[in-house]
Amino acid sequence: MVMVKVAVGLMSVAAMIAAIPAMAHGQVIPNDLERCGNSRNGPAVLVDVRGFAAETGKVRVQSYPATKSAWLSKGEWLNRIDIPVRPSNGTMRFCMPVPQPGKYGIAVRHDRDGNGKTDISRDGGGFSNNPSINIFNLGKPGVEKAAFYAGPGVTKITITLKYM
Repeated sequence: MVMVKVAVGLMSVAAMIAAIPAMAHGQVIPNDLERCGNSRNGPAVLVDVRGFAAETGKVRVQSYPATKSAWLSKGEWLNRIDIPVRPSNGTMRFCMPVPQPGKYGIAVRHDRDGNGKTDISRDGGGFSNNPSINIFNLGKPGVEKAAFYAGPGVTKITITLKYM
């Protein structure tokens, strides 16, 4: 009887530990451009986002590990920046820290009306490496098309927003 209780207890602990990665997600952080002002402040990614169709709403920038299981999966992002759209000449700049040098992917969404919901006919989006998006992949390219290497310093990338 004691062995059964110990086994059940261990299985419960194992189930809780297994659930931790699924529940874990990153942090919502401010857009601290000073962090990317010095290459010694890495690892980080300096992201220029171009092509805003309107100067309204909010923009969300999220970093992900460049793995098939994590890429664009709910709750698997590392860091998120959510701020009002304030482009200068159609461009906004973001500093996205990453935990260590390695392969990552960045996803950007322009929520034109700022309601927090994706409206595929109005909102825009983009990804690191600017892969093509279309109705057939539902605007979600595979990780192999969006993955890039962030080095120990500040890595610079440009993402061009696309609208359906």
